Amino acid sequence: MGRDLTVNYYRIEKAINYITTDFKQQPNLDEIAEKVHMSPFRFQRLFLDWVGLTPKKFVQYLTLQHLKQQIQHTSNVIEAADLAGLSSQSRVYDLFVHIEGVSPQQFKSAGIDLEIWYGYHATPFGMCFIAATARGVCEIRFVDEGRTRNEYELFCGQWPFARIVHRPDITQPYIQKIFQPEKVNSDRLQLLVQGTDFQIKVWEALVNIPFGQVRSYQQVAAHIGTHNIRAVASAAGLNPISYLIPCHRIICKSGEVGDFQYGRVRKQAMIAWEMGKMARIRLPQQDDESSLQ
Repeated sequence: MGRDLTVNYYRIEKAINYITTDFKQQPNLDEIAEKVHMSPFRFQRLFLDWVGLTPKKFVQYLTLQHLKQQIQHTSNVIEAADLAGLSSQSRVYDLFVHIEGVSPQQFKSAGIDLEIWYGYHATPFGMCFIAATARGVCEIRFVDEGRTRNEYELFCGQWPFARIVHRPDITQPYIQKIFQPEKVNSDRLQLLVQGTDFQIKVWEALVNIPFGQVRSYQQVAAHIGTHNIRAVASAAGLNPISYLIPCHRIICKSGEVGDFQYGRVRKQAMIAWEMGKMARIRLPQQDDESSLQ
């Protein structure tokens, strides 16, 4: 099951890369399906299973115009959602995340007396490495299958004195809670991070960007009271807990998605997947489109 989820994500990723690269040529369903070596029918079903929307509807959430509109009219979107009663319906996707910074003493000792559990798991965005302690999640890294697998060694280097144990039975429930929140309860998720005061401030601002929405780097900088946009971008890029600290929700003022440590296509997939989930709450009747025209 996990292997199928990972394989399907890379098919989706390849399709998204093709769609966004050749968007001006308006590729149809047959052309996209051919790029991932699937029949149009099977590809359409795969896409619907993955995000709940057709490729045509999905592409709309990747356009510059749409993303630019999102960051320009943030307050209006929130107000409209409240008026429509969507807030309560969409709370299932609002992971109540709280960040706890490691104390200076524990930072120096790099995890002494800490036991950390880790595992590899399939997600809607490919395989990931996740690590957690009794105090909370402390690492999520997405795995690039075509590159050297060094996430475990990198993690151990950050916590050299901790006891690090392979316990996928402990980490799997975290994955279900993060990526299938509609199937589990919505208790708060605790994150345990190492970072400077400024980095943690930026990460807390990212956590406050709602599911299915985006902000510009300028908006995040203004929120934390700084004009140093470059420093904000740098702190976002050093985020140790991908997806839960949602640096994928911060984009350029122009509407470009910008860079991402796990690849721009994966960032596009995350943004549109979340927007697609919210669209199903708002307009479920639009899910019955039959083709990409």
